Amino acid sequence: MRFFLIGLMVLFGFSACTETKKHKIDVSKVNIDFTIERFEEDFYMATESQLPDLKEKYPYFFPPQITDSVSLAKIYNKDEQELFAETQKIYKDFTEYKLQLTNLFKHIKYYKPKFRAPKVITMLTNIDYASRVIYADSLLIVSLDVYLGKNHPFYKDYPKYIKENNSKEHLIIDVATEIVKKQIPPSNNRSFVNKMIFEGKKMYLLDAYLPLVSDKEKIGFAEDKLAWAKANEEQIWSYFVEKNLLFSTDTKLNSRFLDVAPFSKFYMEQDNLSPGRIGVWVGWQIVRSYMQHNDVSLQELINTNELDLYKKSKYKPKR
Repeated sequence: MRFFLIGLMVLFGFSACTETKKHKIDVSKVNIDFTIERFEEDFYMATESQLPDLKEKYPYFFPPQITDSVSLAKIYNKDEQELFAETQKIYKDFTEYKLQLTNLFKHIKYYKPKFRAPKVITMLTNIDYASRVIYADSLLIVSLDVYLGKNHPFYKDYPKYIKENNSKEHLIIDVATEIVKKQIPPSNNRSFVNKMIFEGKKMYLLDAYLPLVSDKEKIGFAEDKLAWAKANEEQIWSYFVEKNLLFSTDTKLNSRFLDVAPFSKFYMEQDNLSPGRIGVWVGWQIVRSYMQHNDVSLQELINTNELDLYKKSKYKPKR
């Protein structure tokens, strides 16, 4: 099996357009109410006399072991103030992102009427990639300093595949992803195809909740990597089948095809052309095929057993 070499252009075909139209719904009458609090502004612009009020407003950010002297040292730190200043250049006016959050929450509530929008708190975490977004039902915390743009000097020492999604456009993707993670029950089946479809369900929920966002942004691949995935879909699937990987429970397949990585590991010469997480992308296409061939609701999709879904998906990779 050989993978095809391709250029940098991504051609968004008929299927992508179909998905967008399918999920383009009217949410204008969906009522949503939430607040946004700007902790980073309150914190880095605070004086010593304002600290008591700050601690009262945000008690969860000031555990007992954090003394006032520690907080003040952080506020007056030159590097932290520079990080705050750079963040303010993009996010001082948060109107655009409030509209994005509102639209996201409305779409979620449309599909899940019991959904209640969380309180949103923005902050800085010294570029902590592992804590980009934290969602805990009634609270959503967003680390704005991770979204300054992939070419920002603060990220110069980070790998390209990591900083590819450090853009303001990806902020809403990470928010939606964290909410989606809480909506899909875990599966006990550890086969590779099961894991791919489990991840594919998450991606399909992003289709529904963010209908106007491109596939590129949702999956987080660079343009050339997404183009490679599309051009080689049949070859990728053939590799999985020929190597008997679909029903394998080998945990090494996670790092090879499901985890965030610079590329997927087929152990072939052209591996570096592939995106990491190619198994997630394939799982997404399987779920899309299932939803095209079966009349089920989004909630029914969430509750469908992954292996049953695979059998009913009629998935045929594009040539």
